[in-house]
Amino acid sequence: MTSKPFSAFGPDFPFAYDDWLAHPAGLGTIPADRHGAEVAVIGAGAAGMVAAYELMRMGLKPVIYEAGRMGGRLRSEPFEGAEGVIAELGGMRFPVSSAGFYHYVDRLGLESRDFPNPLTPAAGSTVIDLEGETHYAETLADLPELYREVARAYDAALEEGADFTALKAAIRARDAAAIKAIWDPIVRDWDERTFYDFVVSSSAFQALSFRHREVFGQVGFGTGGWDSDFPNSMLEILRVNLCELDDQQKYIVGGVEQMPRGLWTDAPETMAHWPTGTTLSRLHNGATRGGVKALARAGDGRIAVTDRWGRADVYDAVVITCQTHLLTTAIDTEERLFDQKLWMALDRTRYMQSAKTFVMVDRPFWKDRDPVTGKQVMSMTLTDRLTRGTYLFDNGPDKPAAICLSYAWMTDALKVLPYDTGKRVDLALSALSKIYPGLDIASHIVGEPISVSWEADENFLGAFKGALPGHYRYNRRMYGHFCQDTLPPMERGLFLAGDGVSFTPAWVEGAVQTALNAVWGVMHHMGGQSAPENPGPGDVFAQLGPVALSD
Repeated sequence: MTSKPFSAFGPDFPFAYDDWLAHPAGLGTIPADRHGAEVAVIGAGAAGMVAAYELMRMGLKPVIYEAGRMGGRLRSEPFEGAEGVIAELGGMRFPVSSAGFYHYVDRLGLESRDFPNPLTPAAGSTVIDLEGETHYAETLADLPELYREVARAYDAALEEGADFTALKAAIRARDAAAIKAIWDPIVRDWDERTFYDFVVSSSAFQALSFRHREVFGQVGFGTGGWDSDFPNSMLEILRVNLCELDDQQKYIVGGVEQMPRGLWTDAPETMAHWPTGTTLSRLHNGATRGGVKALARAGDGRIAVTDRWGRADVYDAVVITCQTHLLTTAIDTEERLFDQKLWMALDRTRYMQSAKTFVMVDRPFWKDRDPVTGKQVMSMTLTDRLTRGTYLFDNGPDKPAAICLSYAWMTDALKVLPYDTGKRVDLALSALSKIYPGLDIASHIVGEPISVSWEADENFLGAFKGALPGHYRYNRRMYGHFCQDTLPPMERGLFLAGDGVSFTPAWVEGAVQTALNAVWGVMHHMGGQSAPENPGPGDVFAQLGPVALSD
């Protein structure tokens, strides 16, 4: 058994990215005659910045293209006039099992604190409001027995349908053979079945009422209600549970956007080719290139990248980290660059909608206690009303604080899509007034509110992937594309990365891991190799890669 902390090790590809990153031999080397060669990186989110940072360390010269704002969906929007009060519009909670992500967080010296999820000490208290019935809780024991029955039923369903304890033990031990022996048959059994099917077909939930299943959908496990994921492939949810992505979550003090921006200005101590003090920012003279408008195979066999201003440059390798739908909507991509089966996967990737609305308040007033009941006057709130999830962020006594009034997905996110931020705040306050009658939340609001709908952003077209039943084969095609030795020359040199390419969409660890896959792919494509004592993901992919399902 390993003594290492639990990490997102697999289950589809059980490779220890944290060990690869930490090894003193480094990720690999590029032949000296390729040092300084330019490699295009499309997108300056987590995946793009990790890929660019590690390629720079190998002695290559990343050229980053960004159509909007550095950080991608790690978007930390500061409230005007307040120091350190942030609206996390994209990723906001980061499980400690995200070992690859925290490698860079630690490298940059960023501070993390416990995220105020429901029924956690960081939340202080939680209110569950369903069908007009409201329950206040500071621990699970404070809720009615029905909620504990739901929790026990889901635990039992995981044991029955996924051999959960044994699989978790194999992941903890980093036993790749044991993981694949259990996981690969689960892929075959559950790829074409939904999360809802998994729940309702389990013996534990069949013994309970529809009300139990309804409560499970509204309140869920760990981070809140998961009914928006009921149509998704059960494999998607199992990975979240198995890798503890729904557990022990942190937030980054001052905003997670500091991570990609920090990599932009960080100077590694050890690098090939580049002098001490070199940073991505210096290699770019302080600014990224603009958005990409076209990708094509150049006459010399390299890849031509044309930016929005019409400037075309050619590269031996290109790392693509934008959401895949942009390859057919925003970027004129020569069709023969990808196999038609891969195009099917890229185009069929399904992105989920997500909306958030934040306000800044004068102080963390929710910590006030009602003199009659002794309860906090407001709590982290889960409800079937329009707001769905409300989260409270404390920056210290009597200091301005932030409230995520509403965090909603799919249908609930679409309900507010046509409305501006002010209208969204009004709707959220109206919903919360029914849960907290007599509490004047609006009287505490200061500054201007902030909101986002990711599906309305032309650079994203959705928040994150949500794989449907039958999509495993598509995911495998995208994920394994970085191993290109068997591809025809026309299709080599472009490498996909990002959480949407990973098997764990919506989690930054998937972005980091696929970025590292792309780094290995570029290194290999440029004639480089990993150190024998520290093999990279491509070196072991044939042995440990995701199971292949027949077509």
